[in-house]
Amino acid sequence: MSLDTTDKRILELLIENGRLSYVDIGKELNLSRVAVRERVHQLQNEGIIERFTVVINSEKVGKNVSGFFEVDCEPSSLVEVAQNLADNPNVASCYQMTGPSTLHMHVLVDDFLNLEKFINEELYALEGITRVESHILLRRFKSRSGLKL
Repeated sequence: MSLDTTDKRILELLIENGRLSYVDIGKELNLSRVAVRERVHQLQNEGIIERFTVVINSEKVGKNVSGFFEVDCEPSSLVEVAQNLADNPNVASCYQMTGPSTLHMHVLVDDFLNLEKFINEELYALEGITRVESHILLRRFKSRSGLKL
């Protein structure tokens, strides 16, 4: 599916506020509610809109420590390690990156004691990990959820 300017504008509006009604989007774009609904459904059916969700401020719900990890794995263990980490509730995101079987991971925990527990009891306990490098977030200057068009 190729996106026209109306589809792109609908996406921009939804990125800004995913709770906008079809009526409000229609007013902004001079379209009917039904036309907007059909376009949004088509964007969903095509997989362009994967889901609607909420973005939570992690610090306001007690997740005060944010860490980023580079995890090198034995090639034969990469997928299994990645799946185990992805299933861990402390892991906010986990990606395979270029390089020698490297995973990039973002972890959110309550405090440094829980970070230490995660590293020692959950991360280091996984078979196939050959190296772990960690970076702890000091201050966030920009955080964005979703793709900007």
